[in-house]
Amino acid sequence: MNQDRNYKAAITVMTFAFFMWGFLTALNDILVPHLKALFHLDYAGAMLVQFCFFITYGVMSFPMAKLISKIGYKSGVVFGFIIAGMGCLLFIPAAAMQIYAAFLFGLFILATGIVLLQVAANAYVTLLGKPETASRRLTLAQAFNSLGTTLAPWFGAIFILSVAVKSQADLSSMNLDQLQAYDQTLAYAIQKPYLVLAIVMLAIGFVIAFIPLPKMLHHERQNITIGQLKATTERSSMWQYKHFVLGCVAIFVYVGAEVAIGSFLVSYLMQPDIANFTPEHAADYVAVYWGGALIGRFVGSYLLGKINPPKILVVHAIVAIALVLTTIFTHGAVAMWSILAVGLFNSVMFPTIFSLSLRGLGKYTPSGSGMLCVAIVGGAFIPLLQGILADRIGLHLAFFLPVVCYLYVLYYGLKGYDKSFGLVDVNSK
Repeated sequence: MNQDRNYKAAITVMTFAFFMWGFLTALNDILVPHLKALFHLDYAGAMLVQFCFFITYGVMSFPMAKLISKIGYKSGVVFGFIIAGMGCLLFIPAAAMQIYAAFLFGLFILATGIVLLQVAANAYVTLLGKPETASRRLTLAQAFNSLGTTLAPWFGAIFILSVAVKSQADLSSMNLDQLQAYDQTLAYAIQKPYLVLAIVMLAIGFVIAFIPLPKMLHHERQNITIGQLKATTERSSMWQYKHFVLGCVAIFVYVGAEVAIGSFLVSYLMQPDIANFTPEHAADYVAVYWGGALIGRFVGSYLLGKINPPKILVVHAIVAIALVLTTIFTHGAVAMWSILAVGLFNSVMFPTIFSLSLRGLGKYTPSGSGMLCVAIVGGAFIPLLQGILADRIGLHLAFFLPVVCYLYVLYYGLKGYDKSFGLVDVNSK
């Protein structure tokens, strides 16, 4: 009983980590159009925001997993908050200097902290309870991540995009002094929000440092049999687990698709043939996209207690494919609401793929969690590739790239997951 209470307390604390990294990640969707205007970038250039943020997962995830193996999950979360807070502080001199590279460096440091949070918290939550309910537990925790991603665009619209992003025609009519004043206003609009976020991140890290959390060995809850969940024979390398290897690819393409769609939403909804919104108005609808994931994760945490996770993954992938194809082949309100609705069906993909991929890894769980977080680097490459496509074939048609990504997620749910390992017995007590 005491152990269960300790687990619940630990999961409650972890929700703050999930919330904050979701908030900071989704705020990039507001930074993209803002910095695009400030530095007069094309789509590919603006996508360097997401590239520098998500490339950190490829560079830092595995070292962070090794670090967590030495210092533990709790310390990993504490240091993750501190590093992320320091990254937020770097936005203040970056805005003062008005140097794009300085913003990108700040994003890299901020993302390093979030990587540490991701590697620690995702694996920690999967271990805090029964293995057969790991997908459900992680989905519920990810719901608070989605709460952060839902609130971030509204926050960004009020405090960042409230400074109007002007059209090219408006900019052409300005003299040099007016342009410099406008650019300075855009730059300074970023300082105060990120100063507040830095203080919040550092404060949360400090508080968690003094909260007692259960110590969890990375292997202690993995090699057991409960219900119809079969224990596996431990192998000499995590790369010998097929469901894990294919799961890494699934995380790569899923995160890439989710981030690419979110990154282009403001620009997409500003298109005359889609919604013709102002940047600030479009940002409100980015919150609708991430809000769909929020609703879907709460619903999904219930469904994952009734239906086997791979089946839910298949259904969500099919619907996501249909919605993105709809937005490609339509215009106006239909195209707008189709792409926004994808968020609802993104909801359970990450936690389901993540928990299925880690199942049965035993002592390789921290390293596996780190490698799955490396796969989040898809959020760097796929949006950048979609930006290149948007510059060449148009923003509308460039959404074919997420369709390809969701097709692979569909494959993972149907064939990629190792069924010989055993599925969840949803009727087991």
